[in-house]
Amino acid sequence: MKRNTYTLLIIPQKKSSVKKINVSSMFIKFVSISVVVSLFAIVYFSYDYIKVREDTVELAGLKRLTEVQKEQIDLLVGRIGEFEKKMADLKRFDKKIRVMANLKNSHDNDQVLGVGGPIPEENIMESKEFLIGNIHKNVDKLLEDATSRQKSFKELLEFLEKQKSVLASTPSIWPVMGWVTSEFGYRMSPFTRKREFHKGIDIATRVGKEIVIPADGIVVGVYSKPDMGNMVKIDHGNGISTCYGHLMKSAVKKGERIKRGDVIGYVGNSGRSTGPHLHYGVFLNGVPVNPRKYLF
Repeated sequence: MKRNTYTLLIIPQKKSSVKKINVSSMFIKFVSISVVVSLFAIVYFSYDYIKVREDTVELAGLKRLTEVQKEQIDLLVGRIGEFEKKMADLKRFDKKIRVMANLKNSHDNDQVLGVGGPIPEENIMESKEFLIGNIHKNVDKLLEDATSRQKSFKELLEFLEKQKSVLASTPSIWPVMGWVTSEFGYRMSPFTRKREFHKGIDIATRVGKEIVIPADGIVVGVYSKPDMGNMVKIDHGNGISTCYGHLMKSAVKKGERIKRGDVIGYVGNSGRSTGPHLHYGVFLNGVPVNPRKYLF
């Protein structure tokens, strides 16, 4: 079979002989195909190289983003851990106050929270998803515990406010300083020399000395009796009342609301008395009790 050949003439610019090169059609086809394949290969590998570079840059960006997210999650875990410790301290403080106040708590449960530590480098995506799930659960638990603690402290506050009111209305200081010349209970009457029941204590001191109220209350009586002389009676609430006898004069009016430490009158010698003193009586639900139980 006869093959076609082609002649290539190479004509130099300078004066010299023309060169002839004979090539076959098969060679020209081979060279043409090689050039086309080479061009396609160059285009393909150039595109693949550009794509790999873009993927590398994107992967590096994702890696940096993942590292930032990891740091943020680790920081959040640490903050939740600190919050958990503070809630545990509040819970212990709550229990301590309740023990001191002898008050039960129905809001607590003994479940212990657990958040976990930093995300490990291996299997970071799985660890991150698992830890994020735990964070959501523990945040919900902390919010629930915070709500419970809020209710508990509100209950404690109401209880302590009530106790404060009770304490403020409980006689606990001396109405006047002096010498107790007659105690509460049975005694020999200084006038009849017969046995009688003394419903308070007698505190001897100088005439005109200020008498202060030992607890908050309302003046329910300002009057004079033959035996007790000028008197003041105070209702402190919770069934407690006090009376003050033998006053020189009173410094309050009936219906007046007074606070602990306010002056209600002055020591005198009115009524049936052997000398200047204050008769101080305490009553619980109308029954006389020993005032010394309330004095500190």
